[in-house]
Amino acid sequence: MAAVFKDICLDASDHQALADWWCAAMGYVRRHRDERPVEWPVAIEDPAGRGPLIWVNPVSEAKTVKNRMHIDVFGSTAELVAAGARLVRARDGEIDWDILEDPEGNEFCVFSPSNGT
Repeated sequence: MAAVFKDICLDASDHQALADWWCAAMGYVRRHRDERPVEWPVAIEDPAGRGPLIWVNPVSEAKTVKNRMHIDVFGSTAELVAAGARLVRARDGEIDWDILEDPEGNEFCVFSPSNGT
């Protein structure tokens, strides 16, 4: 075995705000709420222990091209858009999911909750 999955990492210009956005969007919480300097990466986790740990890392450069890897979630596209995501492509005859961007432009796919149960 060459590798074992560990965590997911997202880059962000405002890593504190993006960590808060993903926490609100997915019901995650910060792992080290008051223990780390604000300039350090922020770890967010599923309090139920089902989802992966996500690190939101501070970077100085803005996102300029499409992600080569992304997150897929089950959820409500309308609620995510109301919370600050942007719809990039709606499900249609070719795809059975919506493609959104988080507030910093990181793409992710949203599947209907009924697809996951």
